[in-house]
Amino acid sequence: MPVLTEGVHPGEFIMSEAGWHRSRDAITIVAGSGVVTAGTVLGKVIASGKYAPSPATGADGSQVGSAINIYTVDATSVDVKVSAITRDAEVNKNCLLYAVTVNDATKKGVKNSELAAVGIITR
Repeated sequence: MPVLTEGVHPGEFIMSEAGWHRSRDAITIVAGSGVVTAGTVLGKVIASGKYAPSPATGADGSQVGSAINIYTVDATSVDVKVSAITRDAEVNKNCLLYAVTVNDATKKGVKNSELAAVGIITR
C-alpha cells in the first residue's frame, strides 16, 4: 500500500482567533514572492503596503514578521490577494513556515517575538 504524504491545509496553524474574524485581513502578497504556502510568516513592505515572506534581515519593512497567510498562493509574476492572520490570535508554531533565510531556532524565535508584538501568540 502506498504511503500518503499529506500537505499543508489552509489555516491549520490557527489555534484560536478573535471573534467575528477580527484577527483576519485581506492583504496583498507582492509579485516576485513565488509560491507562498499557507502558514508562512509575512512582513509588510513599507513603500507599497504589500506583504512578502519575512526574511531574517532587510531594510524594506518585510523583515519584521507581522502576519501569516491562511491560503497557499502563487505570487510568482503577479500580486495576489489573500486572507491573513494579522492580530489577536494563537497559532501552532510547529505549523508555521518561514522564509529560507530564517533557518535556525534563534531566527524563528525572533520572528515569533515579532508576531507577538502584533498580538499573534505562538504556542
